[in-house]
Formats: sequence, structure tokens, C-alpha cells
Amino acid sequence: GTLIKPGSKPPTTPVKLKKVSTFQEFESNTSDAWDLGDDDDELLAIAAENLNTEVVMETAHKVIQNHKKQVESAELENSCMQRSQSLPQTSTPPLVSGMADYNTSVTPALTEREASRLDKFKQLLAGPNTDLEELRKLSWSGIPKRVRPIAWKLLSGYLPANVDRRESTLQRKRKEYFAFVEQYYDSRNDENHQDTYRQIHIDIPRMSPEVLRLQPKVTEIFERILFIWAIRHPASGYVQGINDLVTPFFIVFVCEYIEEEVVENFDVSSLPEEVLQNIEADSYWCMSKLLDGIQDNYTFAQPGIQKKVKMLEELVSRIDEQVHRHLDQHEVKYLQFAFRWMNNLLMREVPLRCTIRLWDTYQSEPEGFSHFHLYVCAAFLVRWRKEILEEKDFQELLIFLQNLPTVHWGNEEISVLLAEAYRLKFAFADAPNHYKK
Repeated sequence: GTLIKPGSKPPTTPVKLKKVSTFQEFESNTSDAWDLGDDDDELLAIAAENLNTEVVMETAHKVIQNHKKQVESAELENSCMQRSQSLPQTSTPPLVSGMADYNTSVTPALTEREASRLDKFKQLLAGPNTDLEELRKLSWSGIPKRVRPIAWKLLSGYLPANVDRRESTLQRKRKEYFAFVEQYYDSRNDENHQDTYRQIHIDIPRMSPEVLRLQPKVTEIFERILFIWAIRHPASGYVQGINDLVTPFFIVFVCEYIEEEVVENFDVSSLPEEVLQNIEADSYWCMSKLLDGIQDNYTFAQPGIQKKVKMLEELVSRIDEQVHRHLDQHEVKYLQFAFRWMNNLLMREVPLRCTIRLWDTYQSEPEGFSHFHLYVCAAFLVRWRKEILEEKDFQELLIFLQNLPTVHWGNEEISVLLAEAYRLKFAFADAPNHYKK
């Protein structure tokens, strides 16, 4: 797709942005373009040329534009939300769910837009070969719930683009996973492996969502997935944090087989055994694909995380020197709050519904779970600058940073966070190598 709006003229003279050393400079150099809707295309076109990331530019542009429209019509939105409180769908999503379809909305215009997007996804997925570049472009700004399971399987590389090969691939991979279970799972009580199994067994009850985690069937499935992964990846083995990464896949793949809008109270054991096995195997393979890209996060001493936290600190010092200095003055170390952000991919900081939406974009971005996640963390920290600067005490700062008030967050907050993260990625594309990888 083109980056120039219909009816608007493409830039006649190429515009070069001067090299910037701080995010404040970047903001001031480009603020006019961000504020004036028509100039967004010009700036985004420059970005696409400089970064060669056309896949994301168009969708990032849509996210920012959509947010502007929502800000401009805030009063209208509020009145719609107030009216919606009399409807069955609540205006504030449930605390833990993350499973309701937050792509639907109380406003007819948005429902129409979502229906149109859903059609685009369906056409793309119908084949005979799915264009993965197109799928990434569409998915960057969120995937409708009904097509999310198949979209995630394609984006993660678990399913082939060719429609005719999908069923045989699924059958083969599911069979392969259960061959691993047969081969390795009985060894969980062996002397070599009992520590691994014990740690997994301890960690699973600490996971979210609270209701699903208490179901014996879910516990059993998660224990198998994590144990098999650990045995097959001896370089890292099992490390706390990996357990959280199964949950989004499991929830999304459960939703493929049930009609319920909110499945936090759904009895997973009521599903047929064959369906449960499909969900288990698919969750294992997709989690494995994700971990292939970030395995150095979990090897001995977790060097990947140490490095990313250091990169985050350097990035924030350039984006928002005041916040960085404030944390430094009060002796708050980035490792004290951001280790978890990297280790659990922000899953402990935002509701599950937000994690699922974040992962739509992460799976659409090159190196989304590693490189792009760094920019999301930077945007996330700076999002709380006002509250951070108001805290004047080490303990209060740390308590705040470890318990950020995101409980009512939904798609809108995540969309804005992702757009900001994308702007940062654009701003620091020419920065020293340590911002790249």
C-alpha cells in the first residue's frame, strides 16, 4: 500500500531530517509534522526510506491517526461510553480476563470498521497462499479475535503460507510433540530432572489468569509443555519467566474452540481430549518459536536480559534525561524494575488482554520480542514520567514502578504505547550500534 493519502500530493522535494542526539530534539524537529495530519505521510515516507520498514509504517501511521481522531472526539466517546453502560458489554474490561474480544466496540462506526478488517484478514488467510508480508502489515495494528489463532500460527512460522499444506503440517507437528511427551515426560522424577520439574510445579500456581490456573487440567498441560521445552533446550533449561510465555498462546488457542466471550471461568476439562491435545501441542510449538528469538534471555546468568536492561537505561537517558536523572538521584537501578519487564515481556505489568494485543504487533515486527520490545519498554517507562517525577523517595519510587496502575488498560492504551515505541525506533535508527542490537 502507498503511504500517501488519496488526494494528497507526494512531497516534491525530498526532506532530510538532521541527525538528532536527543529525543527532545527529534520531537522539536518533527512536531509540526506529527501535529498536522497531512504531513504525517511525508514524515512516515522519510522513515520508510531511511529504515526500509514499509511493513510497519502504514500501520503505525493508522494507529497514530486513529488516536488523534479519538482525542479530537473525546466528548463524543465519553457520551458513547456512558450510554454503553446499560449494555451487557462493560465499558471497563474485567480485571483478569484478557479473553473478551476487545476488538468490538459499542460504537456502530467502529464495529463496521472491524467487520471490514475481519473481511480483509479472511481474504488473506483463505489462500491458496497467504502473503505473509501483507498479514504482518494488517496484524501490526491488532488482529480480530476470530482469526487470531490462525494468524498467530502463521506469523510465528508454525504454519506454512500454503493453505493445502496446513492440515498435514498440524498433524505432523502435533504427533511430533506427543512423541516427545512419550519419550521424556516419565523422566521428570529422575534425579537429573526432578529439580526442573519441581520448579515448574511451584511456578505454575503463581501464573495468571487466576481462575484458569487453578484448574488441574490446565496445570497438567502447562507442566508438560514447560518440562518438554526445558529438556529439549539444555543450554537454558527451565528458568522462571518462561512459564508466563505459554499463557497467551494457550488462551488464544482455547478461544479457537469455544464460543464464550469471556473464558476466565470456562472449564477447560470440558473440551474433548483431542481438542486439548491440539491446544497443548500448538502452544508448545508457538512458544518454542518465540523463545528461539530470545533464548539468551534465559541461558546461564541471563545475559540477554542484563544487556537489554543496560540498553533500556541508555535509551531512556536520551529520550527523557529528567526521568533518568530522577531515578539515578534516588538510587533506583533499572535492574530493580526492568528485569521483570524483559524476563516476562511486560506480562506482569499489564492485563492479559493487553499482552495478547501487544503480541499481535510483536509477531508482526522483525525481532518484535527482542529488539522492538526494548522500545516498548522505553515508551512504557516514559509514559509514567509525571508520576515518577512526583515521587521523592527510593522506596515509593520502587513500589510504584513495580505496581504500575494499568489494571483498566485496553486496546487504546496499547495502541498509543506501540505508536510511541515505533516513533522511538524511528528516532534512534541512526544512533550508535548498541541501540540496534
